[in-house]
Amino acid sequence: MKGHIRERSSGHWAIILDLYDAAGKRHRKWHSFKGTKRQAQSECARLITEMESGEYVEPSRATLADFLERWLKHIKANVSPRTHERYEQIARKNIAPLLGAKILSKLQPIEISAAYSQSLENGRRDGKGGLSPRTVHHMHRVLFSALNQAERWKLINRNPAALLEKRDRPKIERKPVTTIDTPTTAIVFDSARERRLFIPLVLAALCGLRRGEITALRWRSVDLDAGQLAVIASTEQTDAGAIREKEAKSGKTRTVALPLMAIEELRRWRVAQAEELLKLGARADDNWHVITQADGSPLQPRSLTHVMSAFLKEWNVTLHGLRHSHASYMLASNIHPKVVQERLGHSSIAITMDIYSHLMPNMQGEAAAAVDGALRAAINKRADDVG
Repeated sequence: MKGHIRERSSGHWAIILDLYDAAGKRHRKWHSFKGTKRQAQSECARLITEMESGEYVEPSRATLADFLERWLKHIKANVSPRTHERYEQIARKNIAPLLGAKILSKLQPIEISAAYSQSLENGRRDGKGGLSPRTVHHMHRVLFSALNQAERWKLINRNPAALLEKRDRPKIERKPVTTIDTPTTAIVFDSARERRLFIPLVLAALCGLRRGEITALRWRSVDLDAGQLAVIASTEQTDAGAIREKEAKSGKTRTVALPLMAIEELRRWRVAQAEELLKLGARADDNWHVITQADGSPLQPRSLTHVMSAFLKEWNVTLHGLRHSHASYMLASNIHPKVVQERLGHSSIAITMDIYSHLMPNMQGEAAAAVDGALRAAINKRADDVG
């Protein structure tokens, strides 16, 4: 295995690699390189080492846009339709216009960083400013994942998105969650009691269920005698309007204990729903959804959001904000964060602490007081024993 460099112009080099097949016939591979002579020599040595170790990746003229389309097809069977839809939007509408023309094998971290900066400054397609840091953060996650696959397929030597310094990656500031206190929740309940959206309000504010979990909930997952329900599925809706049920978030079924108020309201609603269905000529059973439209059909997630947003606007809170409010009630009552995590279905307690840390201002003070009290008691006891 041999290789040498040849200067094409100032600072531009050709790296020529000599390969020999089984018959001893020589083949040459050419690489372009920009930099100093010493850097070109180092790159030549690196390529020779990779070829000898079997890690060499053949240069390709495929662009990043070409690869992203290939990657989107590859992952389609492995993610939910809604997730794939979101990946398509980000890849085609946000990443490709900025980096799609770049040769995949030559994409550099500095070009990725520049694309993120440009997106933050003027990335909106309507020309009205930049994208939000959260959107650019999603761009990074999609690009990082796609380039990881390119590395596994040996299309690139290493993932350039992974080489970005942390300070060069998109940063997002977590917005404080919007909640309402228990007196306000009581007012909301009173205002909604005779409306169809009352039970979704109960499931969000008293049980901490997500929107998709509310619309997917069936009576067979509710045990009013035992005072609990099982969250086993969630409803997903794509931009095209397709509806599907998928497994619960994080792939784990969770059991949620029902407050007495929730049990009472669900009992009342089950009777009312059965009477409603009977008028339609249908018999209520455990396969029916808990939340339905007037004709008995399941309620779509976006329809629930639309109705709730209009109703809750007066109190400046959303349906998801009621889930956050449920968490705030527990934390204000000194319920251990581990219990809050399990009830909300977070994959780890770290997520719970990260989201709701601002709702726990007294925990540090209480911890300090507990340590102080224990140590003082020990010191006083020792003083008594010595005395």
